[in-house]
Amino acid sequence: MARRCLSIILAAGEGTRMRSSKSKVLHEVAGLAMIRHVVRAAREAGSDAIALVVGRDGTSVAEAARREIGTVAAFEQTERLGTGHAVLAARAAMAEGFDDVLVLFGDTPLIGVGTLARARATLAEGADVCVVGFRPADPTGYGRLIEAGGELLAIREEKDADADERRVGFCNAGVMAFRGDDALAMLDRIGNDNAKGEYYLTDLVAVARAAGRSVRAIEADANEVLGVNTREELAAVEALWQAARRRQVMLAGVTLQDPSSVFLSHDTVLEADVFVEPQVVFGPGVRVASGATIHAFSHMEGCDVGPGASVGPFARLRPGTELAQGAKVGNFCEVKNSEIGAGAKVNHLSYVGDTSVGAAANIGAGTITCNYDGALKHRTEIGAGSFIGSNSALVAPVRVGEGAYVGTGSVVTDDVPDGALAIARERQVTKPGRGREIIERNKAAKAARSATKD
Repeated sequence: MARRCLSIILAAGEGTRMRSSKSKVLHEVAGLAMIRHVVRAAREAGSDAIALVVGRDGTSVAEAARREIGTVAAFEQTERLGTGHAVLAARAAMAEGFDDVLVLFGDTPLIGVGTLARARATLAEGADVCVVGFRPADPTGYGRLIEAGGELLAIREEKDADADERRVGFCNAGVMAFRGDDALAMLDRIGNDNAKGEYYLTDLVAVARAAGRSVRAIEADANEVLGVNTREELAAVEALWQAARRRQVMLAGVTLQDPSSVFLSHDTVLEADVFVEPQVVFGPGVRVASGATIHAFSHMEGCDVGPGASVGPFARLRPGTELAQGAKVGNFCEVKNSEIGAGAKVNHLSYVGDTSVGAAANIGAGTITCNYDGALKHRTEIGAGSFIGSNSALVAPVRVGEGAYVGTGSVVTDDVPDGALAIARERQVTKPGRGREIIERNKAAKAARSATKD
């Protein structure tokens, strides 16, 4: 749109029902703070500027919002005198001059970009105020949107509604858009002649109607305007987000074998023909290329899985992990800040950290890269085509060359040249008959102990 837009996001609520030490808008949905979801929607709806009205934990809320858009302006609402008063806390931002002003809430993380765009389009078509409404399954307790002839006549709170008005199922969602050229003048006309002595943004409808202005309403899906006030509601919103995103990825060509058990993050990227088994968690920052398989009970975060690669079951990929084409990280393995080359295998019960593993290398079961000395992290390099025997420990910094072979059970502290064999363990000693003697001695001791107990 050519029209300039300001989004004012109200995030000053105390959120006491969350029973939390931090602001409720900092609680996460799909790995992203709720306030960032709302800021993202405002930006994608074409907002030129964003004003954040904060209260409790305001510095942290503003910092979170700025991680989404660095230019967010924060305004503190020092007194809690209603939503109309909260919007006017951003008076300085409105005074800069905008065609459209959107008012959003920091605890409605599912708000859709399409809904905000329609609200702005309604202003562009000639409305002075646009109220976003929805149709809940049970409208009890919500303000009703009273319409006639395509105009919104009033927002009637339930306690003030008559019997006919209570039967109206179209309810106020709280989100609003209004023209910016005289927004301040209109907002300043909102009074506080009510039981609580507060200034309610919903009264803008009556103010606008009294001034002969056009007020209209648009309808949003009930799910996208859900607010979060409790941990239970946070879980419900998370479930809605997950269900919608799972459907999107499946329609895009991803197989989720048991969709309800797979958890995605706000930025998870799964390309077509990825196959995901049950009970998989994708933390933030995961990208999985086409043809890869993520086996059951795997947990991934901050990693890049290449085409045709295989992960799990019961694998953990931590930040900085990159799997090249056809690489494999198998069961009960953990990989962190490492590159696993094309066709390389980390199959069983291994930890690979701060390591480069060359193409077609094989890491045997129980191998550990010892990357931490108690103060600093160090790198391990494992060359292409090398073989690391089971139960080996590679003490970083160390390099195992291309085509090298490390014997089972070795503790490698020195570099291994290309093509070399490294055996770093005590030589086996065999004593004939001694094993039988030890077994018999132990059995006798056990029998004697049992006799003593009897």
